[in-house]
Amino acid sequence: MQYEVKTPDEYIDLIPEERKEVMQNLRKVIKENLPKGFSEVISYKMIGYVVPHQLYPDGYHCDPKLPLPFMNIASQKNFIAVYHSGIYANPELMNWFVGEYPKYVKTKLDMGKSCIRFKKIDQIPMKLIGELATKMTPQEWITMYESKVKNK
Repeated sequence: MQYEVKTPDEYIDLIPEERKEVMQNLRKVIKENLPKGFSEVISYKMIGYVVPHQLYPDGYHCDPKLPLPFMNIASQKNFIAVYHSGIYANPELMNWFVGEYPKYVKTKLDMGKSCIRFKKIDQIPMKLIGELATKMTPQEWITMYESKVKNK
């Protein structure tokens, strides 16, 4: 589901009531664990965590006016999603996450290239998402983005 909002707080205000607390907790865990330098914004009509233009003036290659995206969280129609570009670009990080996931959740991992879907919102492994958020600094993401994503 997409919301026409300008701030993460507005986004939280518009999502279904039964998801607000979970999304607030997910947002808090990410903000507390992301390395310094990322900014929280609305990105692609979701709550996003980006490398701001002050750190990476080139911006996102698909639209340089936008800051470089890194993580997003969203309340979709049938699930809550965590998008993590580092998982998509770094096979070691992907393997780490896939290996750790069963230690936190008994259900099968539902994941795409960068999207982790949680249909059972009471089973989101907040501690694991927090640890995932710590795994890459803005500079590490910029370096990986330029070498593995931007020029592909």
